[in-house]
Amino acid sequence: MNNILPYILPLLSVLIGYAIALFLKPKKKTNLKLLMAFSGSFLLSITVMHLLPEVYEAEHHAHHDHGHEHSNVIGIFIMLGILFQIILEFFSKGAEHGHVHGHEEIHKMPWLLFISLCIHALLEGFPVSHHHDLALGIAIHHLPIAIILTSFFVNANLNKTAILLFMIAFAIMTPLGTVLSEYLPFLTAYYTEITAVVIGILFHISSTIIFESSEGHKFNLAKLSMIAIGIVAAYFI
Repeated sequence: MNNILPYILPLLSVLIGYAIALFLKPKKKTNLKLLMAFSGSFLLSITVMHLLPEVYEAEHHAHHDHGHEHSNVIGIFIMLGILFQIILEFFSKGAEHGHVHGHEEIHKMPWLLFISLCIHALLEGFPVSHHHDLALGIAIHHLPIAIILTSFFVNANLNKTAILLFMIAFAIMTPLGTVLSEYLPFLTAYYTEITAVVIGILFHISSTIIFESSEGHKFNLAKLSMIAIGIVAAYFI
């Protein structure tokens, strides 16, 4: 069962978020912002405590085996990940961290948003093959995003079938990334470099979530508590 969970958790979180938005229709944004603050903190902590040390250790061993001195290649890939996420957000308008605005009606599939969000979710799945705990962080990260996205599409009167297909595709992207990273030899060979890019993506996403979860970038006690809980939870996983 534990081997299946890394694939199921990110998938279920999106579908549950879709169902919550569709049937419960949550009106209060406070709880969603608290959940976003926790998810951002949890995701950032897992990245710093688990993913980051692993890629630098892998780089160290690789260069040591070849008799080379320290290299800054991993740092370059991390920065490329940050830059790539900024480019994705140019098209997605920040949907990856629940930053969706607008009240106009949508009569056709927002393809730029769809493609950029799917690329983001796909890349997030790559490190999960080696770090199953990351699946929980991504699942918590995707739940409020799925609620916000579905609510936005429903309010914009997007076709219900299009909404369902959008959310299903979004749901399967992270598990698909995990499968590809496990079974494609090319991706396996460059696991460290790809993970470094994902670290950059997660750095940008999680830090943005933490600050955007507070109005005017001011932290109240509830949000600080959720951020602290996220750090502690990541430490003990």
